[in-house]
Amino acid sequence: MQLTGDRFTSATAVFGNDLATLPDYPAEIRAPAGTLAGVSAFQIHFSSHDILTSGDSPGVLVAMNPAALKANIKDLVKGGLLIVNEDSFERRNLEKAGYGEDPLEDGSLDSYQISKIPMTKMTMETVREFGLGKKEAERSKNMLALGILCWMYSRPLEPTLEWLTKKFEKQPKILEANIACLKVGHAFGETAELAAFEVKPAPLAPGRYRRITGNQALAFGLIAGSVQAKLPLFLGSYPITPATDILHELSRHKNFGVRTVQAEDEIAAISMAIGAAFSGHIGVTTTSGPGLDLKAEALGLALSLELPLIVVDIQRGGPSTGLPTKTEQSDLMLAMYGRHGESPLPIVSAYSPPSCFWAAIEATRIAIKYMTPVILLSDGYLANGAEPWRIPAISKLPNISTRFASQPNVGDDFWPFLRDDETLARPWAIPGTPGLEHRIGGLEKADGSGNISYDPDNHEYMTQLRAAKVKAIEDDIDPLEFDGDADAKVLILGWGSTYGAIGACTRRLRARGKKVARAHLKHMNPFPKNTGEVLKRFETVVVPEMNMGQLSRLIRAEFLVDAISINKMKGLPFQAGELEAEIERLV
Repeated sequence: MQLTGDRFTSATAVFGNDLATLPDYPAEIRAPAGTLAGVSAFQIHFSSHDILTSGDSPGVLVAMNPAALKANIKDLVKGGLLIVNEDSFERRNLEKAGYGEDPLEDGSLDSYQISKIPMTKMTMETVREFGLGKKEAERSKNMLALGILCWMYSRPLEPTLEWLTKKFEKQPKILEANIACLKVGHAFGETAELAAFEVKPAPLAPGRYRRITGNQALAFGLIAGSVQAKLPLFLGSYPITPATDILHELSRHKNFGVRTVQAEDEIAAISMAIGAAFSGHIGVTTTSGPGLDLKAEALGLALSLELPLIVVDIQRGGPSTGLPTKTEQSDLMLAMYGRHGESPLPIVSAYSPPSCFWAAIEATRIAIKYMTPVILLSDGYLANGAEPWRIPAISKLPNISTRFASQPNVGDDFWPFLRDDETLARPWAIPGTPGLEHRIGGLEKADGSGNISYDPDNHEYMTQLRAAKVKAIEDDIDPLEFDGDADAKVLILGWGSTYGAIGACTRRLRARGKKVARAHLKHMNPFPKNTGEVLKRFETVVVPEMNMGQLSRLIRAEFLVDAISINKMKGLPFQAGELEAEIERLV
């Protein structure tokens, strides 16, 4: 089903609609087929105008078996169109899904428009001539369903045909079977006179577009940052859901000087990245919450060494193994404070799939300019969700200057911790450069010389210096902007993937005459310099988060603003409707 949704998304992007998607699949590699635990779903919201979220309640639901129906029927709007594979509604499958009676016959679905299609029989008849086994043949029914949807929404078949040809070029029988099913489904939609919908292309700004997921955008942004900095990129990564796609994507781009290593564990992965940063690379490691836990000690080492390291955390439901394939925003406090000692570091947050590209470049810029590790926060919703992305011109990318130390800086000696007056960054010296011999390590360093020091006054000074370096970044980032009525009394403040839901909710409230404003944080540490000023303009600040109120607590502590929390921890993103109702209840 993920493949079907992905192909429909690509066809929709080619057609020119704006869109947003929500893939939703189980954590098990092979969950029992036909059970509620094994249901894999894919939601797409597309329109002729700009789209901010993957949608609240779908108007069309395609259920391939009873379990899929039971898991998702609650989300379908009343009067919506329900398309079912009627062949799968046999007693065995009904029992596995927990149905006592056939819902297609007992009247429980009378509030929906139902289209019952014998997809399995149609598929088996279509592929009989290709001599496939039963399992391979049945898999083709997803292409038949895709063909039906493409007819209903006038989606072009060409993108899917091209993809199938490339995917199965070495398996001609499977290729022919899938193409045949796609075309049969398309023809069936026309001959059966199914409901047809016209969704015209969206008026997008001129430019070249492509469909992109958050993880793809992160990978491209890291590459762009390395190119702009004229530095090779090294990724040390241990596979973990939902971050692994970044490793896969970066491994395809060796032509840009990218080096990737699949490490044996999380600690090895970050240690390799630290070593790469020491040797003059942009060191990157990718992970999710459980992996960030394990990287904590090495991240403290990178902070002590003051090396440019980027740690990408694709947040998921926790604690422990938690919900590997479900989204959450529960690592903000971990990113802020999850290291022993006083160890502040910059935190950058992406807020949409395309914004992941720019967040990666920004993390690269900060890491290099200030010689510091940076944590980049995304989450499962952004990582797997897709949107159209307007490919930027190279001239629009920021310049990232890199300066390596080239000569001694104190007489004939090289002091590795003699700092830049503006950024407080230490010099970056490549090992092996004549005259720049120096040592690094986790023990506290003397200011300037970098020699091991246990002096209490020096330790306090170095602690304050490291904090001041991070604090100074607030003068080098964009101020917090808000949009809304000048006399609005309510501000909805967000971060990360709540961006779309907050935007859609704000639109709805304003359309009903409510005066509300919105603002969205992209830098979580330090906050933009004017954050306190913006917050105190409003009588009420509401903070929706997919956690128990982590940003709200930071806001209260930092700015003495009594922020109101709206929290959700269901492994799914906020819906604009539920956010709208909750804000009206609270304010």
